[in-house]
Amino acid sequence: MNGRQLPNAISLLRIILVAPVVWSILRHDDLAALTLISIAGVSDAMDGLLAKRFGWVTHLGTILDPLADKVFMAGSFLAAVWVGLIPPWLTALVITRDAVIIAGALVYQWRVGVFRPQPSVLSKVNTFLQISLVLTVVMGHYTALVPPSAVMALMTAVALTTLTSGVDYMIHWGRRIAHAPVQEAT
Repeated sequence: MNGRQLPNAISLLRIILVAPVVWSILRHDDLAALTLISIAGVSDAMDGLLAKRFGWVTHLGTILDPLADKVFMAGSFLAAVWVGLIPPWLTALVITRDAVIIAGALVYQWRVGVFRPQPSVLSKVNTFLQISLVLTVVMGHYTALVPPSAVMALMTAVALTTLTSGVDYMIHWGRRIAHAPVQEAT
């Protein structure tokens, strides 16, 4: 494997980590869950940093990285809601936003042509806050060091950034679809 593929391999690692993270959360193996979630969080930052710093951006990577984020967050949130660490409404909000983004990408691909994801700063903040929330609720379950007010503040921040970044994506990509020439049928 050459260096150019390293960010893609890191994104694949994050997808592979979903099953062990979910399993750890469901089994209340908080130490394993904390470790794996931390690895996933660092890997999310690392693949983007490597891709940008060394110019190792690939078309596959522009799809794998956000896909890894969405799969990882969906699995983590579903496991956390199952064991009562995160409320169902917040999990539904996170998953609905991601489903809308994926549906929009498919419509763009079908109507306009090749879709190249371009995560906004708000979306990156949202992903960071989502990972932080899962890490915090698992840590709060593991130790008594996490005050409930910190969890509530993170839940509020996740809800707000999920809503605003979802609306931002709909407006931004909706405009791009509306102004793009329709792809010819082949």
